[in-house]
Amino acid sequence: MRKLTFIAAAISVALLGGCQQTADKPAPAPQVQVEQSEITKANEFFEEVFTSSVMRSPIYQTYMGIKQDYDKWDDDTEENTLKELAITKKNLVTLNSIDRNKLDEATQVSYDLMQQSLENDIADFKWRHHNYPVNQMFGTHSMIPAFLINQHQIGNVKEAKDYIARLNGVPVVFDQLIDGLETRMNKGIIAPKFVFPHVIESSKNIIVGAPFEKGDDSTLLADFKRKVAKLEITESEKSALIDDATQALKVAVKPAYSKLINYLAKLEKKADSRDGAWKFPNGEQFFNNALARTTTTDLTAKEIHTIGLSEVARIHDEMREIKEKVGFKGDLAAFMEFMKTDKQFYLPNTEEGKEKYLKDATAMIDNMKSRLDELFIIKPKADMTVKRVEAFREKAAGKAFYQQPAPDGSRPGVYYANLYDMEAMPTYQMEALAYHEGIPGHHMQIAIAQELEGVPKFRKFGRYTAYTEGWGLYSELVPKEMGLYEDPYSDFGRLAMELWRACRLVVDTGIHAMKWTRQEGIDYYVNNTPNAKSDAVKMVERHVVMPSQATAYKIGMLKIVELREAAKKELGDKFDIRQFHDVVLKSGPLPLNVLEKFVDEWVASKKA
Repeated sequence: MRKLTFIAAAISVALLGGCQQTADKPAPAPQVQVEQSEITKANEFFEEVFTSSVMRSPIYQTYMGIKQDYDKWDDDTEENTLKELAITKKNLVTLNSIDRNKLDEATQVSYDLMQQSLENDIADFKWRHHNYPVNQMFGTHSMIPAFLINQHQIGNVKEAKDYIARLNGVPVVFDQLIDGLETRMNKGIIAPKFVFPHVIESSKNIIVGAPFEKGDDSTLLADFKRKVAKLEITESEKSALIDDATQALKVAVKPAYSKLINYLAKLEKKADSRDGAWKFPNGEQFFNNALARTTTTDLTAKEIHTIGLSEVARIHDEMREIKEKVGFKGDLAAFMEFMKTDKQFYLPNTEEGKEKYLKDATAMIDNMKSRLDELFIIKPKADMTVKRVEAFREKAAGKAFYQQPAPDGSRPGVYYANLYDMEAMPTYQMEALAYHEGIPGHHMQIAIAQELEGVPKFRKFGRYTAYTEGWGLYSELVPKEMGLYEDPYSDFGRLAMELWRACRLVVDTGIHAMKWTRQEGIDYYVNNTPNAKSDAVKMVERHVVMPSQATAYKIGMLKIVELREAAKKELGDKFDIRQFHDVVLKSGPLPLNVLEKFVDEWVASKKA
């Protein structure tokens, strides 16, 4: 397997001599005290940086289960962005004042990870406008309803009033958003034309229904009523709260969304059909930097493109083996077309069909839960559930995604399946998708990270996309090695999912570095995978608005598999898959180069 190289130097984790003791000459006590003081100082600083960051963000507070600023939104002005930069620079100065040589092994790792993070944030500040703050994948316009519905819990009257206050705060949030869009427009950074109909439609969906017009309750009013109905207060108190929310929806939310929609309609006229990041100011430099951050490697766009082409060819060969196994007559393209179109692989696009999908996916995850001891020593305490993506965002949202549990255990992890188009959710991919988003995938990695003890919060709640998504894709492979995917069509689905990620390497770099058009990207997916064309369109549109992000999956998986196979070769009978997974998961998210060092140290310790 291709050996990856990395941007960061390997982290030193050797204990220094002053921290060690020998039989004839123990280390002097004052030196130990100084080192312990420095360790304490460092860890207290790590916690302060993380906690202060959370407490400056009402949104992040809510995700963390903190309700101090439960009635507020984040400040997204340029002025506040500059303040955040100043805080980051100050934090780096403070970190550099700590003597790294006096830290123990674990604290040195945290020191280096925080130093890298702070330095990257400062270096990347110049790229802060190289993005599209509203697009079909995410954005303020869809975040507000999704956040209120899924994150803002109402357990008492105050929290209901906080919800209303957030409704009343939407106009200020959208004014800041429009200012940011204006700044980008003046720099020549405007989303491609295809983005605007998606965003405008999603925005219009929020102001449909009561109290904006006659008919069923709108998404937000229905959510508020549902939550208030559960409060143990009088009916008159409930009515008063609902009246206040209704007023906020009419006088704040609707005008704010209408203003945004009108602005986007004007901005759409200035958009063009250039899709790649190469069109940005210094676009090539931006994309190379984005690849480095996403993959935590120094692989170039051309190298990643080549890896993708090689992986596509390999997976095609494995698919041909399954084609022969099931006795299909015809070439691989014909087999893919059969898998894409035969009705046996699709549930009906009805409520009954969608409910069956959720039920079957849940059963697969429950079965995997019963076998976790075969794979893991460390396991999450938090539970997880399977849900469908809500109606207001399902048309534009991705195929599937995971939402982490609340740290305090008040909310489980959630695997969201997008059932808007059942033809994009073939049953032969159900198994791999459930393993990736649920167990042993994102839920194992993210929930375990949150629950780790003795690890600073900035590491527990941080993200390295190649690590996180690499684990997710690796988690599709592991069940195969356990004897699952018993149905060869389901195993084909696993390969189809892996193929999809291999194609991502090709198309992401094709669009952003090689000036492929949106249509060229769509054609590559259609011609090389069995997925629905709607899948291809969504994926290419995702590439366009999230440069480099989709390269993380395959690069991360390749590295994890490479490390595992190298460990197996070194250790032979001493290799234990559970211990290997422990090494991968027990330190929280990591850059791939640091993960490699941890695995190498584990191998060395087992051989000693």
